[in-house]
Amino acid sequence: QVKVVESGGGKVQPGGSLRLSCVASGSIFSISAMGWHRQAPGKQRELVADITSVGITTYADSVKGRFAISRDDSKNTVFLQMHSLNTDDTAVYYCNVVGFSYPRNEEFDYWGQGTQVTVSS
Repeated sequence: QVKVVESGGGKVQPGGSLRLSCVASGSIFSISAMGWHRQAPGKQRELVADITSVGITTYADSVKGRFAISRDDSKNTVFLQMHSLNTDDTAVYYCNVVGFSYPRNEEFDYWGQGTQVTVSS
């Protein structure tokens, strides 16, 4: 079994910055991709950014130039550095981890429970 836990959310003023972290633990053989999605009230969950095992990144147009995703494979951790936050960034941010688990090398796809980011003055 694999567990995914996010941290780092909170309340910040417009123009501020936050850094989210997500740690995957458990019977992990390898991780293929890690990513961040978000869901604002009344809206569908959307991709914010993701990163593959070889470091290829994808960003939503709305966050390009403001957010940066990175990963530390030695700690099965992915980060989302967010700058120039605005009220449209207010949402619950979810971490998603895709990989292969012990002992049968089975593919997994797990989500964390989410961390709230609120941008407000």
